[in-house]
Amino acid sequence: MRNIPKLISAACIILVISLAIAVFSAFQENLNIPRKEKQSHWIPKRINKAIELLESNQPIYYVHAYGGYEEGKKVAQTWADVIIYDMEHNPLDFSKLREFMKGLVDGGPTPSGHRTPAVIVVLPILGTSETSIEAGYWAIQQALAQGVHGIHLARARDPNAVKKFIQAVRYPIHKQEINSIGEGFRGWGSHKFAAWVWGVPETTYLKIADPWPLNPNGEIMLGVKIEDPHALKNAPKTLSIPGLCFAEHGPRDFGLSLGYLEGRATPPMPKEVIEVGKKVLSLCKKYHLFFLDNVTPENVKERIDEGVMICAGGIKEAAEIGRKYTKREMPW
Repeated sequence: MRNIPKLISAACIILVISLAIAVFSAFQENLNIPRKEKQSHWIPKRINKAIELLESNQPIYYVHAYGGYEEGKKVAQTWADVIIYDMEHNPLDFSKLREFMKGLVDGGPTPSGHRTPAVIVVLPILGTSETSIEAGYWAIQQALAQGVHGIHLARARDPNAVKKFIQAVRYPIHKQEINSIGEGFRGWGSHKFAAWVWGVPETTYLKIADPWPLNPNGEIMLGVKIEDPHALKNAPKTLSIPGLCFAEHGPRDFGLSLGYLEGRATPPMPKEVIEVGKKVLSLCKKYHLFFLDNVTPENVKERIDEGVMICAGGIKEAAEIGRKYTKREMPW
């Protein structure tokens, strides 16, 4: 009989703890805080989350980011599939990019179970000539050595420059289409830190660090910006080059080249810029590339139906609507 009060007290404590766990779980659900058990049901098939989705005919959504370790760790659980790391207009700092990639790894995995979101870098290198790419090879090399998953080339005016760009990304061990684009010249040693970021053995990295879909096992995405009249003139040749994955018409820069200063990428846009977008989209379909353009909550369904597969704009609501519309299964 003397132990009854103690038993009642213990039961009360257990009840309080159980209620606290239940309340915290509900709180966690409301805040959409990722939990390991939520991540475990999806088993990634690829390193590059974006490629895995595109292979399944699912559009992908991206946000922009820039910074070091803390910024990387903060964005590791982003709702987006891809992070565009902008060093075209931000300072060119590969030490900062390396720390950013470390932060992504430490803040991961993603809700889909991928080690990091896909990271595509934009560099201050222009596809205006072969000389431009040859002079900027070192920056391409440095970006890839930090473990990024792709590069987006600005001002892709010259098809021969684009071929040189693809060469700069490849290791010489990869032979697909070398007769048309030339042998790769990425060097040994550039793979070590990148392999750690991807979470694979160094030899595996060497085998899979190659442009997709040119290499079906590749995990690197290469894109080009057809963002002025000079680039548009050569676009049929440029977009037929093996090794590319996606393209865009760069509505802000194309508009600027035509004298429009507002920098609009969503409606209402100048009619000339809209027509350019249609031309680039048509060429992407012809050459089996993925088209990148801006989407909003109001037009995302329509834009997907038109053929937009890489959705810019950084609007979470648009991504939510689009993912439900395409019945996406991969968690985000």
